[in-house]
Amino acid sequence: MHLPVLCAEVVAALAPRDGEVFVDGTFGAGGYSGALLAAADCKVYGIDRDSTVQMHAARLGAAHPGRFRLLRGRFGAMAELLADEGIDGVDGVTLDIGVSSMQLDQAERGFSFQQDGPLDMRMDATSGESAADVVNGRDEAELADIIYLYGEEHRSRAIARAIVKARVEAPITRTLQLAAIVARVVRGKPGHHPATRTFQALRIHVNDELGELRRGLLAAEKLLKPDGRLAVVSFHSLEDRVVKQFLDRRAGKGGGTSRHLPENPAAARAPSFAPIHKGAITAGEAEADINPRARSAKLRAARRTAAAIWPADDMQEAA
Repeated sequence: MHLPVLCAEVVAALAPRDGEVFVDGTFGAGGYSGALLAAADCKVYGIDRDSTVQMHAARLGAAHPGRFRLLRGRFGAMAELLADEGIDGVDGVTLDIGVSSMQLDQAERGFSFQQDGPLDMRMDATSGESAADVVNGRDEAELADIIYLYGEEHRSRAIARAIVKARVEAPITRTLQLAAIVARVVRGKPGHHPATRTFQALRIHVNDELGELRRGLLAAEKLLKPDGRLAVVSFHSLEDRVVKQFLDRRAGKGGGTSRHLPENPAAARAPSFAPIHKGAITAGEAEADINPRARSAKLRAARRTAAAIWPADDMQEAA
């Protein structure tokens, strides 16, 4: 069984009990779902937009008859997906943000700069523009903005310039082709490939990952019952910042007001979440040694209060 990052900590935060209902919004290979199903006589709805996860869903369904169901779609639409199943409230939601190791290991998916494959990067390979579409179709300024904003890459302009120059000779359609272009511009550090940030940026942009994360947090706020638990694992600062700001504000930590400034509407709202931990939980040395991906992981968890949901446009504050 595939064990995702911080699995024991996620299960502890969600604290499953018999008869409860949970959403694993980023099903993948089913690690979190399997752990929840093993921890209590609960029911789990997995959500994934990747059609290749079906075999993992079939395995879990066979092992836990009547207790697991996979829903195809985006976790940002979890409230609508669960409503179609006759569910309007759940006891827990977990999200594991970003690309899975399973997707990275499949060269044909185009996520990896270490294996040659088509430059795709779509989590749902059946729709939307691919990374190759972006790299070959956007102008230099747009490419630089994408690479800087989503990759936090300070050499974004030089990389964009190199991409535009290279695609004049031939379209950029392969992962190693793009990685080589970036490597000619960016000096790598030990243990850090020069194309890491560029590939991250393209993946986030192609899949609208930060937008989907914001929609998922809002959907969880709507779907969770009072005392329901939310556990989110993120892997880089852009994701963690969105989660932290969302939960801080929903817990009433939006900052105080000054008599010299306009009244802060967030200060007057009842908190819709209460933190389960102080700050973020990170992986221990043992897990990080076994799984290098765990080194950058952060888990933030909170408990839903009985307060009304906050306005959706408040998420603009977390942008």
